[in-house]
Amino acid sequence: MLAGKKVVVVMPAYNAEKTLRATYAEIPFDIVDDVIVVDDASSDNTIHVAQSLGIKHIIRHQKNLGYGGNQKTCYQKALELEADIIVMLHPDYQYTPKLIPSMAYILAQGLYDVVLGSRILGKGALKGGMPKYKYFFNRLLTLFQNFVIAQKLSEYHTGYRAFNRKVLQTINYNANSNDFVFDNQMLAQIFYAGFSIAEISCPTKYFEDASSINFSRSVKYGLGVIKTSLQYRMQKWGWRHYAIFEKIEKQNS
Repeated sequence: MLAGKKVVVVMPAYNAEKTLRATYAEIPFDIVDDVIVVDDASSDNTIHVAQSLGIKHIIRHQKNLGYGGNQKTCYQKALELEADIIVMLHPDYQYTPKLIPSMAYILAQGLYDVVLGSRILGKGALKGGMPKYKYFFNRLLTLFQNFVIAQKLSEYHTGYRAFNRKVLQTINYNANSNDFVFDNQMLAQIFYAGFSIAEISCPTKYFEDASSINFSRSVKYGLGVIKTSLQYRMQKWGWRHYAIFEKIEKQNS
């Protein structure tokens, strides 16, 4: 608990047997109440590693649903456990769990509704091993998105995120893609709903066992990001209506 709020870490896992233990070992259990691991039909021993760690809430998909589909299960379970603060932590050890207290504290104090761990704030992205082409397109897409969505984030493409409960209860994340663009659709929904987003600097770690999408998947993701941004703008102008923005409560006009 943190300031009387229940903190739950969700870990969308796929073939994470080599990194799950190291990630779990750094979770600050002085403030984290529960951990949820959703195994997206891994072909390795992820499920057995999770069980050996004594994780109480383990869900295994019978077939692979994808990164976004995995998160949908994570968030549904977190809401069922009545989490007040939900931290999405990749089990591939690419994002340090040591930032969880800082992210959770910002939410617990009611300063912001969402906190992102940004690899771009500071100058550590390339030093941490981010491929140059990913860095370039991360910056280019972020510039485009900030212009189209009229916001000012350092990056939209981090997988390290923390939300307060109301955000997950408000946005229609179940309407999103089951693929990697899910993350970007969530941010568009969050901005559309009028929630506030903070960013903190997060060390970048790219290494052999960390998960990473290849070039062709990156291109597909980039096109999805552009599409999502344009949908957001047309929805805001009232020119078109999209399912991902429906059934949500606008916090501000």
